[in-house]
Order: sequence, then C-alpha cells, then structure tokens
Amino acid sequence: MDYKKFLYEQKKREKALKSKATKVVVKEIRFGPQTDDHDYEFKKKHAEKFLKDGAKLKAFVFFKGRSIVFKEQGQILLLRLAQDLEEFGKVEQMPKLEGKRMIMFIAPKKNK
Repeated sequence: MDYKKFLYEQKKREKALKSKATKVVVKEIRFGPQTDDHDYEFKKKHAEKFLKDGAKLKAFVFFKGRSIVFKEQGQILLLRLAQDLEEFGKVEQMPKLEGKRMIMFIAPKKNK
C-alpha cells in the first residue's frame, strides 16, 4: 500500500514540474526574394508583436522556381529584418540556405 502511495506522490510531483515548464512557441514569417517595402513593414510589425509576446521568430525567404538566382537579395532582406528587430530580439541563427528556403531564427530579449 505504501508503494502505491509513493508512486502517486511521484506522479503528482512530476505533473507539477511539467506544468511549470515553459513551452517555446515558434512563429513563422515568410518573405519572397523581392518583397516590397510596404509588405516588409507590415510583416516586420507582426514580427515585433511576436517577439514582444515572448515567442521565437523563424523568418524565411522562399525561393520559387528560378528566383533562387536572387540569393543575395534574400540574405539582404533577412539581415535588414535582424537589424530592424535588434531592440526586440537577438539573432539566434544567421541566414542559412536550406533547399529553396533561406532561414533565420530570432529569439526574444529577456525583459527585466
């Protein structure tokens, strides 16, 4: 009987620890290699909101068809985003090409 009680207490402790653990939320923002200024500003505003809420941001440029020729433009776009969001978060992973996507991660800054 004591062993059953021990197991019950252990499960209860584990459940309490699990409920206190923070869950990492990852939000995505997608750009094209030739994203216009207005669209960029609109998506940047959403990115700011995500970072303020404490979510990680996964920004990526998606290259369709032959647009893979514009790799430099995609990288410039992501670096510009990183620079604009510098006060809200820090770059966790610099832009990296994976297949037809150039991906960059930004983690929110801790507020004290």
